[in-house]
Amino acid sequence: MIGWIGISLGDVTGIGPEVTLKALAAEAHTDDLRYLLIGDGDYLGRLNSQLGLQLPLEPYTNSGAKGRFFTHNPLGEPLPADLGEGSPSAAKAALAWLTDGAQLCLRHELDALVTAPVNKESILHTGQAFIGQTEFLSQLAGAERTAMMLLGQDDRGRWLRVVLATTHLPLRLVAEQITQPKVELAIELAAQACVDLGLPQARVAVCGLNPHAGEGGTLGTEERSTIAPAVQAARRRKLDVSGPFAADALFYQVFKGDYEVVVAMYHDQGLAPLKMISFETGVNWTLGLPFIRTSPDHGTAYDIAGQGIANPSSMRAAIRLAKQLARAKG
Repeated sequence: MIGWIGISLGDVTGIGPEVTLKALAAEAHTDDLRYLLIGDGDYLGRLNSQLGLQLPLEPYTNSGAKGRFFTHNPLGEPLPADLGEGSPSAAKAALAWLTDGAQLCLRHELDALVTAPVNKESILHTGQAFIGQTEFLSQLAGAERTAMMLLGQDDRGRWLRVVLATTHLPLRLVAEQITQPKVELAIELAAQACVDLGLPQARVAVCGLNPHAGEGGTLGTEERSTIAPAVQAARRRKLDVSGPFAADALFYQVFKGDYEVVVAMYHDQGLAPLKMISFETGVNWTLGLPFIRTSPDHGTAYDIAGQGIANPSSMRAAIRLAKQLARAKG
């Protein structure tokens, strides 16, 4: 039996704490695990009461303490109660909580880490260099071979799983950042993810970068020079991979079940189709880290924060995936 799932609360001026508490309230009856909520316990207590959830939150003392839902604030001091949207204090706290959660995982004190949303712009305004939580955790863990997988299902149970060869880049830089090793890594991690998920097959389909997958070189040469050689190299390693294919048609083939996972070349190429079919239930899973990390596939949603109307479905799906992966890991 696994013991602890950690959840870093993200930016408290967004919806992270709200969807976390709502998701835990919905999941509480499905397991007997213990959860460590890494963030401001005073804020969580007030929010817990406001939402009428009555989760039995307790301050964390040690791993042997009785109870199931614990709060832990590595900062020691609570945040001010009247923080504005995107507050620098909230942004700094979110990074501190994220760091603490990762360190607890690296020390094997947590079985998995679920991360609530942060706001990149708010963090950058504090002077901290920051690309995204995936990149931040990869650097913190010293993991150089990581990739982002997004996965979700529609209301009929049809899954779409996407691994990104590149992540948070301006579009004008994508072509020069796509290299054969990056594409090979994305294929390798995509195939391994299918195994970790317990899927019966691990068929990987790879997108081209250009319209019509370059149309024989007339619309771009990246398919011939970089992507196809990566696919061929993966095949020589006995991976079940095909492509590169024109992305506009490929996602339909993946969605109807011809492949388990698709490797996309850049962020929006992969995430636009995914969010179309699973906007409220999509999950971000960082592949290649030395610990399990998942997160909801949405942002801080400042526009609805504090109103009690945020949908916790994506956070609940992220918690469920973390539990599934932790159990499989043993």
